[in-house]
Parts: sequence; C-alpha cells; structure tokens
Amino acid sequence: MPLTDAVLTCTAPRLGPVHNLTDMARFGSLVATDLRDVTHDPSALDSAGFWAVSADFEGRLTCARFGRVRREPVPEPVPGAWRGPAAHAWTSSLDHAAYTAGVRRIRERIATGEVYQANLCRVLSAPLDDPAADVDALTALLARGNPAPYAGTVRLPRHGVEIATASPELYLRRDGRTVSSGPIKGTGRTEADLLEKDYAENVMIVDLVRNDLGIVCATGSVTVPELCVVDKHPGLVHLVSTVEGELAEGAGWGALLGATFPPGSVTGAPKSSALRIIDELETAPRGPYCGGIGWVDADRGTGELAVGIRTFWIDRSAGSPVLRFGTGAGITWGSDPEGEWRETELKAERLLAIASGEYHPIEGT
Repeated sequence: MPLTDAVLTCTAPRLGPVHNLTDMARFGSLVATDLRDVTHDPSALDSAGFWAVSADFEGRLTCARFGRVRREPVPEPVPGAWRGPAAHAWTSSLDHAAYTAGVRRIRERIATGEVYQANLCRVLSAPLDDPAADVDALTALLARGNPAPYAGTVRLPRHGVEIATASPELYLRRDGRTVSSGPIKGTGRTEADLLEKDYAENVMIVDLVRNDLGIVCATGSVTVPELCVVDKHPGLVHLVSTVEGELAEGAGWGALLGATFPPGSVTGAPKSSALRIIDELETAPRGPYCGGIGWVDADRGTGELAVGIRTFWIDRSAGSPVLRFGTGAGITWGSDPEGEWRETELKAERLLAIASGEYHPIEGT
C-alpha cells in the first residue's frame, strides 16, 4: 500500500501490557528524549523540531517530535539488560520449501515479462519471556556484535513502535534540497561470492531509484555518482550504489516519501508488479522490516532514513511480547532457489545469534 494512502486510514495498534519504558530514539551518537508530539502526517517533517520516523512496509507512518537531542556514545552492553529468546525458538513465516517454491514462482513471472526482479522476504519470530524487554538494550548488543552505519533505536511503546536496527542501507538522506539514496543489491560472504546476477540486479534497482527520485527532483538533476561499490560489513559484503538529485521547487518530505516508498531495493522492478507478487507470496506483514527508519531535523532541513533491514521489532499486539526479524533476497531470472534461501540465512544468522545471546564478539571481529 502506498504510504500516502495508508496515512489517511492509519489506526492505532492494539497493544498488550506496556511496561515502564520511556519514549526515546537513538541514531548513532544522536539521542532524542522528551517526547512532544506523535503524528502520522508526513508534512510535519517540514515544520519544526527533531523527529524520529518509522514507516512500516505496509504504510503505517509514525513521526515523533522530541524536545531534547544530545550526542553520546552508544552504551556498552549491560549484562542481563537484554534477555532474548532461545536460539531454538525462532520460527519463519516461510519455511525452506515455501521460500524456494516462491523463488520458482517469481522466475515464472519473469519469464512471462510481468517483472524483472522481486524481493522475497520472510519474517522470523520468537516469544520473549521478559515483558519489559527493552529494544535499546538490544541496540547496545548489536552495536558491539554487528556495527552498522544506520544503527539505532526507536522506542515508542505506547504507540506500538519498538525497533532496534543495524541497517547498513541508506533509504533517503536530505540536506536542504539535495537528496540521495544508497540502494544495496548483491550479498555474499566475500567479494568473490558476488555473481554477475548480483551486479545486474543492482543496476536494475538503481534505474528504479533514479525513476522514483526523478518524480520529485528537478529535471536533469538525478545522477549516479557511485555504481556497484563493494561495501564490507561484519560477516558479509554488499554491492552499493549512490543516486542523487535536487528536489523540485515546492516538494517536501510528503512528496519525497510518496514518490519513493517502499524503497526500491526491497520491492523490485517494476515496483508495482513486484508489490503484487510480494502480496501474493508472502504470508506475514513485514512491518518495520523493509520500511524506513531514521530522523529528520526540520529546523536544519536535514534528515537520514535507513531501509529497515537487519532490523528487530517487538510486537505486543497479541498480549505477550514477540520479537520479530525479517530477512530476504532479490530474485532475478538468474536466481537459484537454494542459493537465495542461503542468502536469507546468511543475512540472519549473526543477528539472530546476537539477539539470542549465542554470539560473543571477539575483539577485531
């Protein structure tokens, strides 16, 4: 569902018991406290103040304005502060058979010309025994075990938003009228694992992002300063490109989100066809996973939103808290079903181990 449509019909989530967790947001060394306003209207991001932003893949937008922003390092993990699920407790919305069958279905759609590429995802879930589980304590663990350029926390428990992200991917950066995006396509354990299919996939999504930004940017201003750069992260490498443009006169955050959401790298090309296939094949809502997570400083005309990948969130809608995490892969004609399943496992394994207390980082890893 387009974000701009979903905002108009947004309803408050049903929450289970909410414990004494204060509202806050953390993005790298930026920490925001003293909650002032919460809205679902993207035009607020062009008003005033510092906003934490969370946009679910399905379109539910939450913008929270905070009165106090300071800089401080991410705290060291406190032993016992995060009690995650047991490592064996995780279940997947798509099991191995269903996921590989989905890959084959997408290849059939590619063969008929309906789509060139589609992202197929699954949501992993595990019960949390701690009703007062704090995603910011999980963020501290992720910062030590899986550092990422767009890591952070958005903790708004009374508004149904409790997110810890270790995202490596830039969805949108804005500095005045200049906007940029850094789509990731292509993942392997090492650079040698990257295939010709990965480079082709990246170029397809770059074209999609160029088109999305072109809707709201001045004619001729959209460029690609970097194409298919190898970016190294703990345990894996990605191919990353950069797309930039200058916002057209009168275009603000509402128009920018409306033109680009959901992010192209986690949908597919053409985006409209990919979204139809995603809706058909996936059996669980993605929620914050594959949405947008970050901050906007409306006073300075700046902002930085990550694509919500490598992201955990707490779901209290059924009463008892459940920790969720999404993982997926981009499917093209050159995709091997087993290889794509392994890619989803690779993206998840280190982070699930951290969340379940099974990963103990060694200095330098």
